[in-house]
Order: sequence, then C-alpha cells, then structure tokens
Amino acid sequence: MKKRMMVLVCTVAAVVALAAQAGTNNVDIVAAARRQIGVTVSYDPAYRKLGYPGGDVPRTSGVCTDVIIRALRDARKVDLQKLVHEDMKGSFAKYPQNWGLKKPDANIDHRRVPNLQCYFKRKGWSLKATKAASDYEPGDFVTVKVGGRLPHIMIVSDRKASDGTPLVIHNIGAGTKEENSLFTYPLTGHYRMKK
Repeated sequence: MKKRMMVLVCTVAAVVALAAQAGTNNVDIVAAARRQIGVTVSYDPAYRKLGYPGGDVPRTSGVCTDVIIRALRDARKVDLQKLVHEDMKGSFAKYPQNWGLKKPDANIDHRRVPNLQCYFKRKGWSLKATKAASDYEPGDFVTVKVGGRLPHIMIVSDRKASDGTPLVIHNIGAGTKEENSLFTYPLTGHYRMKK
C-alpha cells in the first residue's frame, strides 16, 4: 500500500511539473493562426458590413486583428466580434474614442487593435511587455507600434528563431506569415488568454 501511494504521489508530481512546463498551453491558438498562412494572402483594411455574430471578412484578406479573431474562433469557438461588442455596449466610455463614434459598431470595433488591447486588459490578460524572449509563450498576443504610429497585433508562435526568439504569426501587409518579428517594433502590450 505504501509503495502504491508513493507511485501515485510521484505520478501526480510529474503531471503537475509537465503542466507547469507547458505554461498556458495555448498552442491550439497558434495552430489555428498557422492554418491561415497561404489562405489569407493580402492585407485589406476596408470597412465592411459583417454578419453578427460570427461575422468575418473574406478569409483571403484582412488585417492583423483578423488573424487573432479567426484563430480564437477556430481554436476555441471564441467570437471576439460578439464579446468586444457586448463589452463595449456596457462600457463604451472605457474604450478608446479614436474614431469619433457615438456607440459601438459590431462591424469594425473588434478589428481595431486599441479596442482589443482594452478588451484583453479588462479580461485580466495583461502581462508586462519585455524584451526577454523567455517571457513569451505560444499563443500570447503582442501589440506593437509600426512606424511609431500604427498599432499592430501578433500571435507568438511555438517555433523559434536560431537565437531563441519566438516567431510570430501576423498579417502586416502581405497576408498571414510566420516571421521573426517579435522585437522588430516598439512593444505596446503583451496578453495571455486564460482558459
């Protein structure tokens, strides 16, 4: 009996250690983002009328936020269009007022990086944005400023560059790509989805 109890304790300890090593285990988000490579082949920021809920622009195009929206929808059945819209309806004043809108717009709000940053922060997903590669886990979302003014969002990959820097999956202008761009632009946010 004592021997069986010892084996059980060791097995539980091993499972806990593996879970800690795996971090948040958001690799399903990474896999869903990676499946967009070769499908989303262009960048198109045009405003479009979308169905609600579950609306999307054609998968062949989109912007950086669409990579996140599709990855969460495909991997977790999470509809950021609906979630952001509902949160904005109840707390519109807490969201950025950069676009002169008087009320939420379910066609575009979830496709704007500052709104996603606000939503992620309100969900308690914020982490410190650092220059340490080890602080980033697969499936994390990272926001940056491109050219010092354009907000951009990326998903941290489970693959790494030769120097150990995690790759990112994003659409920065030529469709969804997996690249070594995590520290290319000034960091403005780091977020990790809680299961």
